[in-house]
Amino acid sequence: MFRKHPVETEKRGQKYFKKYFLKMIVFTLVILAVGVVGGIGGILILSTNDGAIAKKIGVTKGINIPITKTDKIVLEESNAVIDATNKVSPSVVSITLKTQVRDIFGQLKTAEGAGTGFIITSDGLILTNRHVASDENAAYTVILADGKTYDAKIQSVDSTQDIAVLKIDARDLPVVELGDSDQMQIGQWVVAVGNALGQFQNTVTVGVVSGKNRKVEASDSSGANAETLDNMIQTDAAINSGNSGGPLVNLKGQVIGINTAVASGAQGIGFAIPINVAKSAIESIKKTGRIIRPYLGVRYVQVTPDIAKENNLSSEYGALVMRGNGLGQAAVAPGSPADKAGIKENDIILEVNGERVDENKGLVSLVQQYNVGDAIDLKIYSGGKESAVKVKLEERK
Repeated sequence: MFRKHPVETEKRGQKYFKKYFLKMIVFTLVILAVGVVGGIGGILILSTNDGAIAKKIGVTKGINIPITKTDKIVLEESNAVIDATNKVSPSVVSITLKTQVRDIFGQLKTAEGAGTGFIITSDGLILTNRHVASDENAAYTVILADGKTYDAKIQSVDSTQDIAVLKIDARDLPVVELGDSDQMQIGQWVVAVGNALGQFQNTVTVGVVSGKNRKVEASDSSGANAETLDNMIQTDAAINSGNSGGPLVNLKGQVIGINTAVASGAQGIGFAIPINVAKSAIESIKKTGRIIRPYLGVRYVQVTPDIAKENNLSSEYGALVMRGNGLGQAAVAPGSPADKAGIKENDIILEVNGERVDENKGLVSLVQQYNVGDAIDLKIYSGGKESAVKVKLEERK
């Protein structure tokens, strides 16, 4: 607060007024300085050459203006990508194959192909796609990341998934770390590593998980060997010809998928088999030397609300048991577990052990959670009513 002073004479008052007015100007400038500097987060200690002014306004110590300090943190995603790549790349291999085929004139010619795989055991088991390594008559060569080359043979082929395992005669190989594909999130960064175009070994591309639980119809470049792939990971990380069988990796360097297919005519739409789907196959081949899968024995179409409406079905979800388009593609395989349980064409399988069969979890992926010899309970819609059916799973022959 300012204190008022009595004016004794007009002259004295004018002299005092000029002196006091100047001091007020100095004080005002100091206060303005505090306001300006304090407003940008600094600390100002009030001082003046005229100690009497400070005493008059009751300021005997500095005025502290608290600082709000902001540190700028820069997240380097590239460092995480580099670390993940360095971790997985030594375990990624290129696969080449040569086989004899007949041309339209009946003459034998050598056909070549290429793909990718990754090492799952230190003694030379390599996981890849079935469409890369299923020809028993082909000659396979595996090229390690360090350039060493090995002849390879087919160890086992998965009967239900696009998965195969090659074997090379080697020891002390670097092995990938498997992640948990159930924990991945849409938008999560991923890295694809593979033998792009069959020419560029261990090419690295980066993207995100752009979709989950996708169902796609996939075929080879000729349009043949079509199959339905359920529960796929969709990614915009570039997957090129030759990348098939390579790993899709999270930023921890853990494999969460097996790169399998790409949408033709599109940009940035590729698909990978979730690694959790392959884990049972990996454990099976480690224990028995081959992939053993449980087998139900039905052909089906996944029911959706649109399909239910178009076909006047009583359920908007489930697996509608239907025969295939080709000769011999029966709806229920003769002698199969489904046949023995009495499942028929046009039945709808609604649940597997209480889990609903829908677009998020198809019939194949639900059955693959169990082992050969397990008995599972199916809820069936048949003949206008629901019923429970027990099925004992067998190995596909």
